[in-house]
Amino acid sequence: MKNKHFSTTLSCIQKCIRFSTIVINKKIIFGLFILSFLNACATPTALLGPTFTFTSTGSALQTGFSYGSGKIVEKHTGKTPIENLQEFASKNDKKKEKENIQQQTLESEEFQLLVKKKIQKTKEIIELSNQ
Repeated sequence: MKNKHFSTTLSCIQKCIRFSTIVINKKIIFGLFILSFLNACATPTALLGPTFTFTSTGSALQTGFSYGSGKIVEKHTGKTPIENLQEFASKNDKKKEKENIQQQTLESEEFQLLVKKKIQKTKEIIELSNQ
């Protein structure tokens, strides 16, 4: 006995649609399951900046730009904008420390004595050459 209901084109399309929805639902469930395990890898404060932007401006567009620009900076530099600011501030601190060391060296008595000795030697050499 042959059943005509299962051999039509319409029934094949329905089977494909049912199969694809089942597969899609399985992928979504699997993705959510994996995401729940990997959720701890993301920073919990990733949306703190855009959330603050939204609460202060009330603009979803500006919030999206804030979040997107942060992601672009992170993708380009490999660091978050806060990490970039911390690195920049630490470089300036090191530069200030270096300037202070140079100033301390110039103001030290040993350096002044060294310069005086060099000046005296240079004077002696000039006097000898003028004779």
